Amino acid sequence: MTHRIEKDSMGTVSVPEQALYGAQTQRAINNFAISGQPMPTAFIRALLMTKRAAAVANKRLKLLSEPIADAIVQAVDDLMDDAQLMAHFPVDIYQTGSGTSSNMNANEVLATLASRILKDDVSPNDHVNFGQSSNDCIPTAIHISAAVMVEDALLPALSHLSEAIMRKAASVDHCVKTGRTHLMDAMPIRLSQSLSAWSAQILQNIKHIQSLQVSLQHLPQGGTAVGTGVNAHPDFASEFCASLSDQTGITFLPADNVFALMSAQDTAVSLSGQLKTTAVSIMKIANDLRWMNSGLVGVGRN
Repeated sequence: MTHRIEKDSMGTVSVPEQALYGAQTQRAINNFAISGQPMPTAFIRALLMTKRAAAVANKRLKLLSEPIADAIVQAVDDLMDDAQLMAHFPVDIYQTGSGTSSNMNANEVLATLASRILKDDVSPNDHVNFGQSSNDCIPTAIHISAAVMVEDALLPALSHLSEAIMRKAASVDHCVKTGRTHLMDAMPIRLSQSLSAWSAQILQNIKHIQSLQVSLQHLPQGGTAVGTGVNAHPDFASEFCASLSDQTGITFLPADNVFALMSAQDTAVSLSGQLKTTAVSIMKIANDLRWMNSGLVGVGRN
């Protein structure tokens, strides 16, 4: 493999010739060769969304020239359609606590692509990362990636499951089976009643996830390094969220308290807990089906 020499404030570093990233990313690759596991694809896509929304916001605020901002936007769009997207983001998931390495990875890749599009220099720091910090970009990307996956994948799947169960319940409403307590035959129950319990469980999980989705849609972007918004335009956060909402079809809003969302991940932790609850519910339904099919009477068992 041939290499090129890149320079940064720390000196020179050897980078693969064809790599879109630069010195900062290569240093992270060298320093954090730990697990061989890159950041999740959904997170990287969300991070790219932040860069796109930031470029649009800074253009609207006349902080980036239209050609540079448009080149960054096109670079993001091209990357999002690239089947080899993750080849450009090799930084290990075990890295700096603030995610600076991943943020710079995105900045460098987009700067390279935007420079090619514009046929002029686009800076990873002064242009792609303008008015941003790893400390607000990374928490924002965590919220975006979760919100998009919940909205586009999880909630539709759970709704489909609940509806499918209720359709099945309607078709077997005439069936009466033996209910069980402590695995022993108890009293008669309609099969549709057993299935309605499963659907209700799923619907309850949907309700809880939707309540967390509202919190996920509030973002700390614009807080920059420590939450004070230093080096960002006062209207950057609102313009950023407006652009991101247009991009995703999900309504994102500036955080009520940027400091809280930058310094803690309470919403993500809450979502993690709810996902575990949902998994337990689905496992319970699967076990009910297993028991239901374990008796001599087949459908008469649960």
